[in-house]
Amino acid sequence: MQIWVDADACPGVIKQILFRCAQRTGILTTLVANQLLRVPPSPHIRALQVEAGFDVADNRIAREVQPGDLVITADIPLAAQVIERGGLALNPRGEFYSADNIRERLAMRNFMMELRSSGVEIGGPSSLSSADRQTFAAALDRYLAKAGNSQ
Repeated sequence: MQIWVDADACPGVIKQILFRCAQRTGILTTLVANQLLRVPPSPHIRALQVEAGFDVADNRIAREVQPGDLVITADIPLAAQVIERGGLALNPRGEFYSADNIRERLAMRNFMMELRSSGVEIGGPSSLSSADRQTFAAALDRYLAKAGNSQ
């Protein structure tokens, strides 16, 4: 198992939680982005820079993910691809995407895109709160505990 991070839009505080997790557990954590990333020197953390372009990082993650891998992303189409490949997807607010909820999330995302394209101003997501960070860390810890028990 390894952890993949859709790093272009991943908040810095979430990356810090993931860096500590990689050091503590020894799980390979790979950040994928189309920009240069700074990561702590560690045999458990790597940064993978891909060429610039729409969905290039997402496509790389979707291609590389294996069953049982965990992907950190707020990108719903990427989460859907990860689930199809047998991986798990967790967003930076600590919510797991699943086969049960991904279709609904995709439909809502598409609906919101239609509203935006027709000129309706709907705003974006709220900023990440300290409660969101705690929820993410707790969800990650629960997942790792469960994954450790199944090995």
